[in-house]
Amino acid sequence: MKPSSAPSDLIPRFQAALGARHVLSEPADQAPYLAEPRDLWHGKAAAVLRPGSVDEVATVLQIAAETQTPVVPQGGNTGLVGGQTPDGTGREVVLSLERLNRIRDLDRQGNTMLAEAGVILADAQRAADDADRLFPLSLAAEGSCRIGGNLATNAGGTAMLAYGNARDMVLGLEVVLADGRVWNGLRALRKDNTGYDLKHLFIGSEGTLGIITAAVLKLFPKPRERVTAFIGVPHPAAALALFDTARAQAGSQVTTCELIARIGLDFVLRHGADTRDPLTEPHPYYVLLELSSPLSDAGLRAVMERILMGAHDSGVAADAVLAESLAQQAQFWRLRELLPEVQSPEGGSIKHDVSVPLARIPDFIARASEAALRVVPGCRPLPFGHIGDGNVHFNVSQPEGADAAQFLARWEDMAAAVHEVALKLGGSISAEHGIGRLKRPLMEQIKDPVELGLMRDLKQMLDPQGLLNPGKLI
Repeated sequence: MKPSSAPSDLIPRFQAALGARHVLSEPADQAPYLAEPRDLWHGKAAAVLRPGSVDEVATVLQIAAETQTPVVPQGGNTGLVGGQTPDGTGREVVLSLERLNRIRDLDRQGNTMLAEAGVILADAQRAADDADRLFPLSLAAEGSCRIGGNLATNAGGTAMLAYGNARDMVLGLEVVLADGRVWNGLRALRKDNTGYDLKHLFIGSEGTLGIITAAVLKLFPKPRERVTAFIGVPHPAAALALFDTARAQAGSQVTTCELIARIGLDFVLRHGADTRDPLTEPHPYYVLLELSSPLSDAGLRAVMERILMGAHDSGVAADAVLAESLAQQAQFWRLRELLPEVQSPEGGSIKHDVSVPLARIPDFIARASEAALRVVPGCRPLPFGHIGDGNVHFNVSQPEGADAAQFLARWEDMAAAVHEVALKLGGSISAEHGIGRLKRPLMEQIKDPVELGLMRDLKQMLDPQGLLNPGKLI
């Protein structure tokens, strides 16, 4: 049985461990940590704790274990499924990793970086770039999300096609367990066949099994040549055909293939500052296609031109433009990166992060759009995402002029309809955002009973008191 309220000496103990200034108890100081970006959840906390070292994290978890205090870990607070938000009881403490923000080591020869959990993703990218290397994880929130959260949620992003998910970019981890023990798994080995690969238990576990405090990250050769095209296509099937052609002609040099519906581009042009339509005529869908190579003389422009000419001649591509400068490349990417934020000015938006087999993407978009319109006639489906890896962000904006609150009240009905389509097509209800609080009730429906039982066994073994991020994932 957990205590119904925090022990009277809890805050003084945390203050003694971390220093009073890093134990936030005033509502105004806590406020930035208690709500998530979509404003779907607001919580309360006995305190917000800001440790500055792995030893301090370990001390926090030792105190939490002794006092049966639930702990909600938090990185940059950019998660989209409520996994980083405390509940409303006021018993939980938020454990912010933002002060663990050092890059402890960068090995150019070994192509590794040892980064603490609180390092902002963009800072890790810059550190790699300064060393003439690439850390390829790239997300819309990269200016504020942090490495620990990226790994705890197994983030995907726009470079997954070439480099994999966050899971694929990690060699070793440092993790504080629920009882305060520290597992030092910070090995920088590419090959280590000595038993269970424990790091993969914690990557994607959303802080429910342990607290990631540092990671050895893989670095890659820095691209010397990049070619970016913005292409108008008639439908998602054409976009998929374009991707197939690109992979056939450029192989692993295809590093990005993003799909954007016209309604999404309309929202960007309407609400995004300093944006313009790259093409002279509107098209139902667009593809942002990028080739890159670590070689400076890879001849990628000629390869891209052949891809586009063939796609145009076959009717797959209606029009296209190649970026002529770094500035124009950035303009193309800005059109894609603004998509999440420009939906807010259009009113309520119900968001889905699903994946389906590549061949089923066109079918999914068509059937999910029909399903959404049956739930809320007049709603505006906005599909976009990483067509090369099957991840579709199927967002639905409210009908024009509708009441936002009434529309958002249909979230569960809309999600059920869209998820049903994804599952029937052999897909998943979460491609890269995770489960958190938003999708936890669905786990019983979508997971094999044996699989779910194994997950619960792991949780019981590593967190027997259920103190790590309770109410999330499982």
